Amino acid sequence: MELAVTGINHGTANISLRERVAFPPAIVTGALEQAAALPDVNEVVIVSTCNRTEVYLGFAESGVAPDQGPARQRLALEWLARFHGMSGDDLAPSSYFHSGAEVVRHLMKVAAGLDSMVLGEPQIMGQIKSALALSRDLQLAGGNLAHAFEAAFTVAKEVRTETAIGASPVSVAFAAVTLAGRIFSDLASLRVLLVGAGRTIELAARHLAEKKVRGIVVANRTLDNALQLASRFSGQGALLSELPELLLDADIVISSTSSQLPIIGKGMVERAIRQRKHRPMLLVDLAVPRDIEVQVCEIPDAYLYGIDDIGSVIEDSHNSRREAAVQAESIIDRGMDKFLGQLRSRNAVATLRRLRGKANAIREMELRQARRELEKGGDAGSVLESLARAITNKLIHAPSVRMKQASAEGRDELLHVTRELFELDEDASRE
Repeated sequence: MELAVTGINHGTANISLRERVAFPPAIVTGALEQAAALPDVNEVVIVSTCNRTEVYLGFAESGVAPDQGPARQRLALEWLARFHGMSGDDLAPSSYFHSGAEVVRHLMKVAAGLDSMVLGEPQIMGQIKSALALSRDLQLAGGNLAHAFEAAFTVAKEVRTETAIGASPVSVAFAAVTLAGRIFSDLASLRVLLVGAGRTIELAARHLAEKKVRGIVVANRTLDNALQLASRFSGQGALLSELPELLLDADIVISSTSSQLPIIGKGMVERAIRQRKHRPMLLVDLAVPRDIEVQVCEIPDAYLYGIDDIGSVIEDSHNSRREAAVQAESIIDRGMDKFLGQLRSRNAVATLRRLRGKANAIREMELRQARRELEKGGDAGSVLESLARAITNKLIHAPSVRMKQASAEGRDELLHVTRELFELDEDASRE
């Protein structure tokens, strides 16, 4: 199975590195096409989220001995680093690499949420499905790599339905709201500014509404999207250009956009804090790359938390999910066995198809020769005998050569396999 994956995640790299290696939507298509041009690569899927960047590769069957792992690791890592203007040496200490069946196991764990910062978080499944869909649209996924993703989706669904890993509403958005509840005793009385209108902000709005927060404002690059989301939670919509004014009334700011540059700067927050007469402001930045300049943490009365800072909130949720994670591992083991069985079956079908094609080619070639002999007036019986003999000789020639070579080299297992395949009894095989 010619598969490989390299990447970094929240466990191996800090947010400064993760935001440098992220693939925003605007550049993913170009990146996929570049990766597909790497030697022997015929499938590519890129998964890029706030907590991970992973490049999955499917290689053409090369017939080379299976010691290519180190070379492929260098190939994938150096491409990933080069694409982002880095060196492989800079990225290597924080990266990981899997090949063959381990790619599938890793993908199953990722899809099931077992490799997430928030154990069992559900958003990753949709993100991986979107990544595969894009590669399929570009005709860059359709073989073993695509089958691996489909198997991972099946296993992740089983984990969701057969374990309690998704029983409680834990996500980075939930953690952000929980953090706010620990800092402010009465959330319902506060005004919250949500920056962005994606899935993470939608979840944050939902959790805030459950806390009876009514003063919600959603700011987004597109006003229609902001108004649509805000209306579901009795909030107000606004444009990102209004952020300097919106910050004046915001006690809590939760931001998650796809911007490649910070949209809330230190100066903007300083002016807001000054006009608020230094009433405290909590800012939670869930974006990668970051939405809020890190220097904001230097401002008195402004309390900035990034996605890597909410680990203590998330850890509480992990304790209740660890038993479910153990159950999930057994489901993954079962899913791996099933996938590998299906892969072996597909490989057998492909080999049989090639064998049948070769036999048909021999038959057609000898039939043409036999027809020519009959057209010349040759004896039908002799022509038929020659036809049968020629087909037989050509079919068994290559296997005969390989078996003699294997026997001379002491590889008797090939002879045993041949006897099993063609149902040759032991007595006849000794003649």
